[in-house]
Amino acid sequence: MALNSSDVDPSTWLIAGGRNREPGQPLNVPPQLASNFYLPADRDYSRAAGTETTVAFEEIMGGLEGGHALSFSSGMAAAHTVLNRLPVGATLAMPVDPYHGVKGLAVEAEEQGRWNILRLELDDTQGWIDAAKTADLLWLETPANPLMTVCDLPAICSAPRKDGTIVAVDSTFATPLVQRPLDLGADVVMHSATKFIGGHSDLLAGLLITTSQDLHEEFHRRRLLVGGTIGAMEAFLAIRGARTLALRMEKAQANAGELAARLDASDDVALVRYPGLASDPTHENAAKFMMGWGAMISFETVGSAERATAICEQVEIINHATSLGGIESTMERRAAVGGQETIPPSLIRFSVGCEDVEDLSNDLANAFANTRDM
Repeated sequence: MALNSSDVDPSTWLIAGGRNREPGQPLNVPPQLASNFYLPADRDYSRAAGTETTVAFEEIMGGLEGGHALSFSSGMAAAHTVLNRLPVGATLAMPVDPYHGVKGLAVEAEEQGRWNILRLELDDTQGWIDAAKTADLLWLETPANPLMTVCDLPAICSAPRKDGTIVAVDSTFATPLVQRPLDLGADVVMHSATKFIGGHSDLLAGLLITTSQDLHEEFHRRRLLVGGTIGAMEAFLAIRGARTLALRMEKAQANAGELAARLDASDDVALVRYPGLASDPTHENAAKFMMGWGAMISFETVGSAERATAICEQVEIINHATSLGGIESTMERRAAVGGQETIPPSLIRFSVGCEDVEDLSNDLANAFANTRDM
């Protein structure tokens, strides 16, 4: 009898799922380096049908999220597949300041006269509920990158919608271990698997997961047309990373909770954004449905933007690098990134890793001390 993800704890499924347990098969799914296959066969070309490696990755992640998963070459390839299903004249409801790649797609479509864009603050719950009656797609990003805003997913996903309207949730910051939007009524969940799921800063990958067989098949056709299929080595590395996701998230979340509290009490920090803090403006939203608080913190330093940059350059254990979700901690001044100019100038996005929490805390304290004259 095949193992079912609903029969075991998610941490067990991550380790046990997606394996071929037939005698003589390898314990771990190997990278199947193939583009085409002998005919006649169900699988003829990997751009269309993937490989045994990609199928295993999709089985693991679909089971973890509670739907049908489809893997992509990047998170943006996955997001593009959902967004570009909108026809000319459609209305897209999206956050005022979403991930800059998604913002770029929306701005381009708006300038070309293809879509009407309705921009809403993520914590404007009534605005999203109203938008569900008129928009064709609600694109939610929660917790938001990098402002950490958490929207009221249960209220928005359960709101009455115009016929055909879908709700898509970028759940990259949370991972399926912290929130499960499909259980709340979302139609699609998107993950940049480059981040926490891969977990080692060594691959690019994306995921779309849906409970709708029709949407799954549509996304499959769209992936085929745009050529956004994940590579075999990337799928192999993503599987390897996913196996330890529960272990990494447990440690990283514990570190993040402790560091958020310490940053909140620091005279060098003007504001901390972390949904686990009772003082966070969207903490009540997060407490309704999240199963943890995640491992991402954003904080604004006291002083200039130059000081915030210097703090990122001063740290010796935390890595001054972009992206997030790796086993190692990373941080960057987010407003220095093109397309993020509306972000507070001294805001640092901090992806908390699995190092010892005291070492991370001391690293920050030393960087703060060395930049106080700026």
